[in-house]
Amino acid sequence: MAEAADNQGASPAPARRKWLRRAIVLLAGTPVLAALIYSPAPRAQAAQASSVDVQLTSMAPTAPVKGDTLTIKGTVLNTGSEKITGAHVGLRVGPALADRSSIDEAAERTGFRAGADPGEIDPAYAVKIDSLPSKVSQEFTLTVPVNKLELDKDGVYQLGVSLSGVTDSQPSEQVMGIKRTFLPWQPEAAAKRSQLTYAWPLISTTRVTAETGSDELQTPVFLDDSLADELRAGGRLEQMVTLGKDLPITWVIDPDLLYTVDAMTKGYRVRSPGGKPVQGKSKAVAEQWLSSLEAAVQGKKVVALPFADPDLASLAHHGKDVSGTLGQLRPATDKAKQAVETVLHVPASTDFSWPVDGAIDPSIVNVATSAGAHNVLTRSDSLVESGALGYTPSAARPIGAGTTAVVADADLSTAFEGDMLNAGTSTLAVQRFLAHSLALNLQGTDEPRSFVVAPQRTPSVSQVQSMAAAVRGLQPGRWTQQADLEAAAAAKPDPGATTQVPGAGQYPEALRKQELPVSAFEKIRTTQNTLDHFKVILAAPDRVEIPFGNTTNREMSTSWRGRPDEAALYRDDVQNYLIGLTEKVKVIPKSDATLSGHSATIPVSVQNSLVQDVHDLVLRVHSANPTRLMFGDKGEAEQQVTVQGDHTQTVKFTANATASGPVEVTAQLFTKDGIPYGKARKFTVEATEITPTVMLVIAGGVLLLVLAGIKMYASRKRVAARAAAEESTQPSDESPDTGAQSTEGSGTSETVDR
Repeated sequence: MAEAADNQGASPAPARRKWLRRAIVLLAGTPVLAALIYSPAPRAQAAQASSVDVQLTSMAPTAPVKGDTLTIKGTVLNTGSEKITGAHVGLRVGPALADRSSIDEAAERTGFRAGADPGEIDPAYAVKIDSLPSKVSQEFTLTVPVNKLELDKDGVYQLGVSLSGVTDSQPSEQVMGIKRTFLPWQPEAAAKRSQLTYAWPLISTTRVTAETGSDELQTPVFLDDSLADELRAGGRLEQMVTLGKDLPITWVIDPDLLYTVDAMTKGYRVRSPGGKPVQGKSKAVAEQWLSSLEAAVQGKKVVALPFADPDLASLAHHGKDVSGTLGQLRPATDKAKQAVETVLHVPASTDFSWPVDGAIDPSIVNVATSAGAHNVLTRSDSLVESGALGYTPSAARPIGAGTTAVVADADLSTAFEGDMLNAGTSTLAVQRFLAHSLALNLQGTDEPRSFVVAPQRTPSVSQVQSMAAAVRGLQPGRWTQQADLEAAAAAKPDPGATTQVPGAGQYPEALRKQELPVSAFEKIRTTQNTLDHFKVILAAPDRVEIPFGNTTNREMSTSWRGRPDEAALYRDDVQNYLIGLTEKVKVIPKSDATLSGHSATIPVSVQNSLVQDVHDLVLRVHSANPTRLMFGDKGEAEQQVTVQGDHTQTVKFTANATASGPVEVTAQLFTKDGIPYGKARKFTVEATEITPTVMLVIAGGVLLLVLAGIKMYASRKRVAARAAAEESTQPSDESPDTGAQSTEGSGTSETVDR
């Protein structure tokens, strides 16, 4: 009894304040009484009340229990023009908020409002600030035992941290600034706890091009080396792994990220301003991150999105009518499972699809499930409840055809989308998240429920840190118990929940403006057709089919949203690079030729500058004028061609001339299916036809020349013989008269001859 009397005597003031506060709240519900109790603040006071900016930089513990001490740190900044004196920072605790909408209303309210904001707790816990000059800030720390906060039933309580003081123009004390937050209060584990699933996305932007090296490993070429910044210590993806490894989460991974980082560990190249790719320098960073991730996912649930995280809404609204587009989803899903198991050595589920921001319509659902997924991760601001239930139903909703819509809670999922760099913003976001999670569990139903959080795909470092702080705040498990995404999809659905998929007209216009256009899918189809024609001539088609197949998935990636120019440039680069490869196999340009004679051979050369052999090619030559120049018995001829890598093969065709004159000849490569390959090469053959009569004349002339030569030879031989005979009949002693005698004899001979 003495102890009770002491306790009663020790706390009459808090008891009276508590009674008065509750009475005021009740009276405030009656407009007349409220007006009598609270008169409107003067304009000067209202203006002055916003002259101090109050920021809460930390709050611990985020969800206290009995016996804890609540510590709130922050800053106050005098934004007014007058110095504030005699000031103090005090804590205000309001009554438990009735529902989730009350939480949102309180969070959005600004400025101090008498009546709406409760009075301060015991002034003994206030922080005094004697003077706060204009444009000056000061830090503060409020330390209050939780049992002094007068918290009674379980629920979400509004906290207000305010600065009160005086100025020269306002000599009476008034509230000059306030910041509101929330205190979730459930010190003991609830008999009914909600299951909560937090999807932890490991997704990044597309960085790998279609280019590969000519070596056996086909070293990939990256657009840039910016991924390394996300992987190294303090980077976005490093924080996702470091913080996520100790949290009860479900990993949601884009397998393209795994392949990209894995490629970095094996050596990669990066485009440079000079044009020639340079060696990447972040191999060690990639190895460290991949090793940490592999350790982090052991024993955890892993959901693999289709390879490169395709933009399902863009496919549904603009790509499905372009032939071959939807056919890319099945290979993307198959590659997803293989990538996770190969790189991380853990099993992965591919039974989930995730449209952007969880926004769906019937066409998106159809596309999302076309590759075999039975669960579509959507959001409650897309599949909206009518409100008839009076509480938030479980995430799983059957929407027909064996498909389950897994509806993530919009408030929880978007809690950390803002700028979390500011410690005050992050603190408020974490407390609001925890408040909503508790309010969900306190809703009036005895049925166990399951909730899902699907945050933004690529949270920043500060957003990741805020997300992790919120999940840690739930870990004591007093009102939630953690579950993985597969369990959430398999949970018993609420029979009264909405299952009607919204129509196409309800799809958010802001999201529609970011979608890939029809022209993007047409360009992708053109590239695919080029690839199909190219790979049939290759001895090792996998060397182009695999990298270009992955690139096709990357061209459809969700990561291009909001970056239309970069996306278009990427698609153009892919197409141009592929065309460049196809042009490495070609007919070499040929100069004009002259065909002398009735028949001759014409050589045509095929060059292969690829590193692999090409086969199943047909080289066809065609005469534009078969009546003048024919190949064989008709106007064209063809031969099969096989050319080794980095070699040139010359093919010879027999040509027959039937008349003289120039003839245009076309040399063209074809695939085995008869489809033209590469550029046609044209050259001119000057045909010279020689008739039999001309040949006889020429032969006769040659015969006459031969006979004349023989006659001349015989004549010369007779003259030489006669001269030799005459020389042998002359005397041996020569005399001065020899010349006269000889002349005389000669004269006798000419006379005879004549």
